Amino acid sequence: MKGNNFNNHCPHPRILVAPLDWGLGHATRCIPIIKAFIQLNCEVFVVADKNTFSLLKKEFPSLVFLRYKGYEIEYSRNKRFFATKLLLQTPHIIFSIWKEHIWLSRTINEQKIDAVISDNRFGMYSKKILSIYITHQLHIKTGNRFSEFISKKIHFYFLKKFSKCWVPDNEKDGLAGDLSHPQNLPKNVIYIGPLSRFHSLPGLETIYDLLITISGPEPQRSIFENKILKQLKNFSGKTLLVRGLPSENINLLQSTDSLKIVNHLSEIELNKSILQSKMIIGRCGYTTVMDLSALGKKAILVPTPGQTEQEYLSKYLFEKKYFYTVDENTFSIEDALKKTSLFEFKMVDIYSEAYKKTIKEFVLSLKSGNFVSQ
Repeated sequence: MKGNNFNNHCPHPRILVAPLDWGLGHATRCIPIIKAFIQLNCEVFVVADKNTFSLLKKEFPSLVFLRYKGYEIEYSRNKRFFATKLLLQTPHIIFSIWKEHIWLSRTINEQKIDAVISDNRFGMYSKKILSIYITHQLHIKTGNRFSEFISKKIHFYFLKKFSKCWVPDNEKDGLAGDLSHPQNLPKNVIYIGPLSRFHSLPGLETIYDLLITISGPEPQRSIFENKILKQLKNFSGKTLLVRGLPSENINLLQSTDSLKIVNHLSEIELNKSILQSKMIIGRCGYTTVMDLSALGKKAILVPTPGQTEQEYLSKYLFEKKYFYTVDENTFSIEDALKKTSLFEFKMVDIYSEAYKKTIKEFVLSLKSGNFVSQ
């Protein structure tokens, strides 16, 4: 597949990376991708806003950032109204997709962009340049056959507008189960292997009994945080709570001798802290799953209520015994820790560097001016 600019030789390709703003997972899983492009002497531009902007700006202060708002999707406070809340936002999402597509066309000309990497942003594609779409969710779970069929049609309609679709999972024995392995695949899909910004750091001593990461869009982030804080009053172990608020400079929550509370940790700090903790508690987002799998850490994962993707992952990972999972409405720190002491965890066998080969081939094709099927 070729576009107007594909035959140009690019000694230092200009890559635009655009993660979705639906929680921080899309941004954090772009970190290893951005690093890979930098190592291959590419000029990287990042499109982000709000928390996504703050997180990636702290990790890559020297990169060029283009502020552009995301879809700004809001969750319902009640699981029962989750689907309805999303449905009501559909016109806004469609308008946002149209606007970002127009914005991208203008930006390609202004910044002389050679390729765009879109993590789940439907409008970030162009016929002028190579456009890569990243998603692990080829099969959208809704709990209803008809709505799943419609969702798939819409998703694949946009997916096919991109040059390639990179799926961050293994082609066989996938970490995302059915989500990344539908019965019928579009021809432009490539499995690039799981992504993770983390790596092993031998020789670290255990400091924390518990590390808790809070993430996701509001109001569910705050609801989960408040539930956690109430339960921690009766927990005597040493705990580190990471609130998932990279934009917040002042922490209004007070730490104690047994509980340390931070708004955000850098990639290096969080990597180290996870390895220094006996047990992890977090949401069942796919990026969290990939990161914990790469480090071989045991964890208790709590899916966001109403988010069908996480609810499916929760059941799948529990059945595989990769992680202990529990619904938020029945979640108890004390009870979960007791049950995990008897849970037979099975370590996930993944190779988290496979994606680098795909990116290297992609960059070589850009530099040569001849994009090839990978």
